[in-house]
Amino acid sequence: MTVSDLTDLPRPRAEFVIADPVIASVAARAAIETPGVVRLEPGLRGLVTAWTRAARQRWKGLDPAPSDGVRVRHADDGTLNVSVDLVTSAVDQAAAVAQAVQRGVVRMVAEQTGLTVGEVSVSILDIEPEQW
Repeated sequence: MTVSDLTDLPRPRAEFVIADPVIASVAARAAIETPGVVRLEPGLRGLVTAWTRAARQRWKGLDPAPSDGVRVRHADDGTLNVSVDLVTSAVDQAAAVAQAVQRGVVRMVAEQTGLTVGEVSVSILDIEPEQW
């Protein structure tokens, strides 16, 4: 069989699944790398979600992916909705930081997973004063 004969063969259907904690970890890294973001900070709901996710991953023998402050939901249209809770620096304008986080999360999730982010909601939970 020659190489050209192999190209005529039907390709097997491949399906892949990227777990939500992995997507959340990618989004978390994009957010924390954004200038003006001091830290990600999960609210009460985020703490419960993170605790549950970490317990499930540890039970499976996996190390939990760092994704505190980030939640991922799958929309009906096949896109992802990502929620990010964070703290910004008082040196930077909060709205500009939030927009930069949105752009960064959309870009990095697409680059690293091939998935489409339809919405990124950024909640600024605190603005930290400038450290002297």
